[in-house]
Amino acid sequence: MIKLLILDFDGTLADTQELIVRTNQEAMRRMGYPVREAQDIIDTIGLPLEKGIQTLFPDLPHEALPEWVKMYRTVFDILKEHIGPQLFPGVQETLAQLHADGYLISVASSRLSISLNAFLKDLGLMPYICYVLGADNVTQAKPHPEPVLKTLRDLHIPAQKALVVGDMPVDIQMGLGAGAYTCGVSYGNSNREALKKAGAHRVVDLFSEIPSLLSGF
Repeated sequence: MIKLLILDFDGTLADTQELIVRTNQEAMRRMGYPVREAQDIIDTIGLPLEKGIQTLFPDLPHEALPEWVKMYRTVFDILKEHIGPQLFPGVQETLAQLHADGYLISVASSRLSISLNAFLKDLGLMPYICYVLGADNVTQAKPHPEPVLKTLRDLHIPAQKALVVGDMPVDIQMGLGAGAYTCGVSYGNSNREALKKAGAHRVVDLFSEIPSLLSGF
């Protein structure tokens, strides 16, 4: 029986795609690099920022990475005031239902914890969430299982009683690596086929479908 849900943020709880794409593209302009297509950037969502940049520009000198990260965060802080995240349909209502039903709800993201906590607070989700883990709270990020393993350890929940929910293959890989059940959401930054290929136990098209699945694990 599932007791704990470990949720991704970007593309699972909130739509941040436009913000991430436009921030990356503006950072590329300011850094003097070719501006990549939106889909190339979307494919890196879920990775830590540094890893995403290196994936987009494999030849980027390592010593240039700190300046790039600083530029990204400068642009991000500007753009988030105009194109901040929006909750996907049914997210708040579903989290309220799950919380009322006694499930533990946590968030594990490759976003820095200061940004992650601020977004969760601004979107009104904090009352439902008992544990928040950002990229700076682990030494190895998705798809490594450490974020899930740390969550399980800190909340004293066995892996077989946890469901990891995310929109990207790295979320599914992270959950499977920790021995947890996994559920992909098809409405985010990936698609049903990619999530099933990654090994997701279930894939849903709406966040509100999740409660009805829990008794099946």
